Amino acid sequence: MISSDDIRAWAVGLPESVEADHHGFPSFRVAGKIFCTMREARPRMMVKLKPEHQHNFVEAHPGAIEPVPGYWGRKGATYVEYAKLDPSLVYTLIELAWAGVAPRRLTRS
Repeated sequence: MISSDDIRAWAVGLPESVEADHHGFPSFRVAGKIFCTMREARPRMMVKLKPEHQHNFVEAHPGAIEPVPGYWGRKGATYVEYAKLDPSLVYTLIELAWAGVAPRRLTRS
């Protein structure tokens, strides 16, 4: 099972990512922009996805992935019940969120 320690390690393992407090819970940022937050008391995280990625993942994984209600959800904020998903998918979601906000110099291959 995926743990909050796994989420933390994957998020801060991405280039130039840092952990910072966000209203009392962990957030993960690159270039000052949040790409993931986590609630340690509950196996859920939020990732910021492009709207088309959000739509596709929500459709493919109902009950485990859903848009955040309201404005933020319409902008790509997505809740992920990570304990219900395969670790490789969770890592992919974190990577996509990171790539969506990271400076171009970090995302060029």
